[in-house]
Amino acid sequence: MALLSAFVQAAMAEAKYKKLDDGTFFGEISACQGVWANEGTLEKCREVLQEVLEEWLVLKLRDRDPLPKVGGVDLNRLVVEA
Repeated sequence: MALLSAFVQAAMAEAKYKKLDDGTFFGEISACQGVWANEGTLEKCREVLQEVLEEWLVLKLRDRDPLPKVGGVDLNRLVVEA
């Protein structure tokens, strides 16, 4: 599982956040299409973004969908060998 943790950490390090006009925070990981969060605080946005990323990753692995290489971590070999 260390490889999965490395992927999550690398993806979270690439996350971009911005404060919206309504005062909420929006975060996304552009390498992971569809992984985003919108919350009232930056900390909550980070927390929810990681939860969304982890759920997205589980679905991608389950379906054996191709995954982006993030921060030098490539899980595609893991998917092919499974």
